Amino acid sequence: MTANVGTVDRAIRGLVGILLILMVFVGPQTPWGWIGIIPLVTAIVGFCPAYKIFGLSTCPTGKS
Repeated sequence: MTANVGTVDRAIRGLVGILLILMVFVGPQTPWGWIGIIPLVTAIVGFCPAYKIFGLSTCPTGKS
């Protein structure tokens, strides 16, 4: 599993993931906020399966 998510992309994904998860506890309090686990995990791991499928990479070391 080669990293394909760059630093800026990881920061944005992490922030969006945390904000979505916070929506479960604050705000509209709907279970849809749990979808924030996906961008949060991809930010932590540094790998996005969708990027792999479409041949994308925002990581300068992951480009071939």
